[in-house]
Amino acid sequence: MATATAVKKYEYEARDAAGKTRKDTMEAPSSAAVASRLRERGYTVLSVDEAGGKGLNADITIPGLEQRIGLKDIAIMSRQLATMINAGLSLLRAMQILTDQTENKSLQKVLAEVRTDVETGKSFSMALGRHPNTFPPLMINMVKAGEVGGFLDSVLVSIAENFEKEVALRNKIKSAMTYPVVVFCIAILAVAAMLLFIVPVFAEMFENLGGELPFATQILVTLSDIMKIGAIPFVIALVLFSIWWGKNKNRYEVREKVEPVYLKLPVFGKLIQKIAVARFTRNLGAMVRSGVPILQALDIVGQASGNVVIERATKDVQNSVRRGDSLAGPLAAHKVFPPMVVQMIAVGEDTGALDTMLDKVADFYDQEVEATTEQLTSLIEPIMILFLGSMIGGMVIALYMPIFKVFDLIQ
Repeated sequence: MATATAVKKYEYEARDAAGKTRKDTMEAPSSAAVASRLRERGYTVLSVDEAGGKGLNADITIPGLEQRIGLKDIAIMSRQLATMINAGLSLLRAMQILTDQTENKSLQKVLAEVRTDVETGKSFSMALGRHPNTFPPLMINMVKAGEVGGFLDSVLVSIAENFEKEVALRNKIKSAMTYPVVVFCIAILAVAAMLLFIVPVFAEMFENLGGELPFATQILVTLSDIMKIGAIPFVIALVLFSIWWGKNKNRYEVREKVEPVYLKLPVFGKLIQKIAVARFTRNLGAMVRSGVPILQALDIVGQASGNVVIERATKDVQNSVRRGDSLAGPLAAHKVFPPMVVQMIAVGEDTGALDTMLDKVADFYDQEVEATTEQLTSLIEPIMILFLGSMIGGMVIALYMPIFKVFDLIQ
């Protein structure tokens, strides 16, 4: 016996031949069936959503705690979508499979909306563009170029490879920074605990015994007094600053002052520069290879580089290209781009293999970042151990120095 297809209730919004917008509900096996029926009636479908998303049946999500959509999720989605399209599946069928198998609930919801938009007649790039907080401009423009050129599957593979390399780069940075950050936090907590709870006990004991405290112990007691008064205001100020920074760190006025300083940091400045150059060349190479117009590609990769210094350099390059000049010339005037990068881009322009040269530069700097992070990790570990030992050991010595005078004070 054949199993009956489950019928669901859908809410739709459509425009009739007279241009009037109509909102109503319809029962059908799928959103595709709703869209098909509406088109048969002569309507232009604007949206189709499953009813019942409100009220007691609605999914309850707490703001800030919903599952986030990361770059890794987008990379996996692009890879799977490219594989299915290359295998001959239609875009709608591939999107339905992706929506059903995606474990990330937030991404699943977005993919369902994208599929509905494509189903109602919008292009894939336009459907992705309606979710700018999920899909980066880089991906949207590359997909648009792939749709126009008829090579969407290869563009999606390029997007997946690009994002996979970006995820790998981020993971290397995180793995290199995890240890020093954890050790630094432990050191701060240990010092704060000693100043708030241990030092006052010793200070009261020394005060009852009388006598003059050593200079190091006096400094420790003073810091403890300051900490007892200023600990709560400091924590409040830190929380407020964190909230402000989270809201304003992407503002151009803030980035313009902060990000150039990153490149001048003693140890991490060179690493940050290499990361920015690798990201710039990789993204630009991917977009050039996908057929995105060079001026549009430059505008996007400048914003995606993650550093305002490279963004400024990209604007100079755009002006140069508009005048009909070379791509590499303006880069030489910006110290953030090493001479090797400038020369390889110039050779790529001359030989007509710009995308290949950009990929080679990106691969080189990916390897440089990996080598630098490994060196930093091996260097930072003993430094942090020495830092933590010196800080805690110094405080313990300062606390016990007066004990040597206890017997003299008792006598």
